[in-house]
Amino acid sequence: MPWQNSSGGGNNGGGGGPWGGGGGGGQSPWGRGPQGPKLEDLVRRGQDKLRSVLPGGLGSGSGILLIVAAVALLWLGSGFYRVQPDEQGVVLRFGAYNRSSQPGLNYHLPVPIESAMTPKVTRVNRVEVGFRAGDGVGRGGGNRQVPEEALMLTGDENIVDINFSVLWLVKDATKYLFNIRVPELTVKAAAESAMREVLGRMPIAPALAEGRGRIESDTQKLLQEIMDTYGGGIEITQIQLQKVDPPQQVIDAFRDVQRAKADQVRLSNEADAYRNGMLPAARGEAVRLTQEAEAYRQQVVAQADGDAQRFLSVYTAFKAAEDITQRRLYIETMEQVLKNANKIVIDRGAMGSGVLPYLPLPQIAQPSGPPAQPTPTQPQRGARP
Repeated sequence: MPWQNSSGGGNNGGGGGPWGGGGGGGQSPWGRGPQGPKLEDLVRRGQDKLRSVLPGGLGSGSGILLIVAAVALLWLGSGFYRVQPDEQGVVLRFGAYNRSSQPGLNYHLPVPIESAMTPKVTRVNRVEVGFRAGDGVGRGGGNRQVPEEALMLTGDENIVDINFSVLWLVKDATKYLFNIRVPELTVKAAAESAMREVLGRMPIAPALAEGRGRIESDTQKLLQEIMDTYGGGIEITQIQLQKVDPPQQVIDAFRDVQRAKADQVRLSNEADAYRNGMLPAARGEAVRLTQEAEAYRQQVVAQADGDAQRFLSVYTAFKAAEDITQRRLYIETMEQVLKNANKIVIDRGAMGSGVLPYLPLPQIAQPSGPPAQPTPTQPQRGARP
């Protein structure tokens, strides 16, 4: 060092340190033996190495400027960034939102002034609730169930084991980055809450059968409303139900109940079918009997009207010629009375002769067969004994 001299000459003639103390032989000012490298030595050695690296002819000041310029160029060049087609660039200035950028090569002021974030806005993300897919790989495959998420209460106070997936994508990159801290966990928690609310308004029977489509649509609508309330910039594209079953512990008993209900519905349908077959037949029979009775009534009334009209006409004719009409009525009445009776005509002229002659009119009226021959005891009319 400048205050040291290898020949021993110096201040105080003793080659001591700058404080004027110490003895010869390179002792430290405190007399504790030889010292290590001094700071000035290290600086000088660094300058020597820098001069050996720099091109010849450059002074130490020019080399430092060149290094500073290179570092500045590298710093300015670090502001270039690329946004992929499925991404959207968001530029932050001192940590606050400044602007958005489109896909392609873009530039922002170097760090720490500005920085860029490029979230993927077209990739469909998936969140699983009630199960974890792929956890069983290497152990026979399958999904791992998460009962604390899957078991939910329906509107009629029954428990169902439900697994579903939520498909979503980024609709607004700025809201997605700054309004919610952990988007995946937020979507998962909101989806579970929305599903519990939808199931809480629905009985278990439609939830296990025809109500699955309604569950998916209602949950998607409610979840989208929740995310819009949060301002998360997330669009829910689909809710996929993977499984809706009773709890594993009671699934056998529940299936028995479902089979009993199915039998009840089947028997009820059969009874309805029998009723639908019998009632029209009974109604038709009732209509037929009513129409027959009405026809009989009309027939009797018409016949009575006809008889009354005939009686009135006969009565009118009787009033015009009582004797002739009376005789005609007597003859017609006798004709009706004797129409089907066996008639025998007795000849009055043979009375008292001891023979009872008669004329067998029914036998004479027969269309076929030979005429009856008179017997000795039954002579023909007008015959003499």
